[in-house]
Amino acid sequence: MMRVVIDTNVFVSAIFWEGNYCSRIVDAWRSGDLILVSSLEIIEELVKTLKNFKIDLPDDIIESWRSYIIETAVLVEPSEKLFIVKKDLDDNKFFEAALVGRANYLISQDKKHILSIPEYQGIKTIHPEVFVLTFL
Repeated sequence: MMRVVIDTNVFVSAIFWEGNYCSRIVDAWRSGDLILVSSLEIIEELVKTLKNFKIDLPDDIIESWRSYIIETAVLVEPSEKLFIVKKDLDDNKFFEAALVGRANYLISQDKKHILSIPEYQGIKTIHPEVFVLTFL
């Protein structure tokens, strides 16, 4: 089964807007068609982003997402810091998790940083639309 790391921007699009490419990816993971690889650092970023997003989301909904990801994802603890994304060092956490978690894909909408690196050690970066049209 395909192992994926999902960028925060994909989760946010999936949570707030149904029926888009991002929500189809998250739905595929929730139905067991994909294995989500994540880390506590990635989950913390998602929680912080959801709490500070322009559209209010109740704390209990944010906590349910956090708990669900922790319970169902393959959680990894990267021990090595990577410096692949030079212009946004914070984005390296996605590559770190993907590498340790042996992910096939890193799914992101970040064209400036993550998607500008097409592949790293066999991990391909891919836009949600391309992922859905290719694999789902």
